[in-house]
Amino acid sequence: MMNEVQLKNYLDEKVDKYNRLEFIESDPIQIPHRFNKKEDIEIAGFLAATIAWGNRKMIIRNCNKMMELMDNSPSDFIMNHKDSDVDLLKQFVHRTFNGNDFIQFIKSLKHIYTNHNGLEGVFTKHQGEVDMKDSIFQLKTAFFEEEHLARTTKHISNPLKGSAAKRINMYLRWMVRNDNNGVDFGLWKNISPSKLSIPLDVHSGRIARELNMLNRKQNDWKAVAELDTQLRILDANDPVKYDFALFGIGVFDDR
Repeated sequence: MMNEVQLKNYLDEKVDKYNRLEFIESDPIQIPHRFNKKEDIEIAGFLAATIAWGNRKMIIRNCNKMMELMDNSPSDFIMNHKDSDVDLLKQFVHRTFNGNDFIQFIKSLKHIYTNHNGLEGVFTKHQGEVDMKDSIFQLKTAFFEEEHLARTTKHISNPLKGSAAKRINMYLRWMVRNDNNGVDFGLWKNISPSKLSIPLDVHSGRIARELNMLNRKQNDWKAVAELDTQLRILDANDPVKYDFALFGIGVFDDR
């Protein structure tokens, strides 16, 4: 058992260890790092985060395939694709996310950028006082406003129904945090990092429980809220920096 000071010092050391550019090469965040244009970074990051479950090498390989199918110009493809371009996406598959889901995401992203001031616009407009839970729900609502495949809705989480929304919280970390370490982008200036939630998964959840920071056994939104409370005690302004520590310990650290 560590006291609060010992725990903070331990986790801060792990943040310093893993919040480094060299870890990008083994993480899906490498995909948006290939681009310079804001909209390309946003869209590449969103698509990469969407399929970020399973084997990490497979995730990165399939993210690369996504970008290739969009001619490595994701924002231009979203806004200017032809029907014949979209047909090529039918070949794509990543676990339960298939080519039809990919096509639906292309159409929905065009809708978001045409009618909702882009992904940043949705998240910024609907951000809450203390967290981003409602904005995630509003993104899902806007994303599927037009005619869509029912099967595709499962690929955007809804925290109002209890989901931990791991991949969207990870995406928000990428877009909002800016600590000059070069990993996260800090593109979105009108959302405070203090409102971000931990991208809770099997690795970060296991380590948080081992460190007595999380009691809830399920990795759901109630667990996210419980762990957020603990992380905000350690750093109220930037609680999600500890994602680097919890995930890094869980995946890379033999302690």
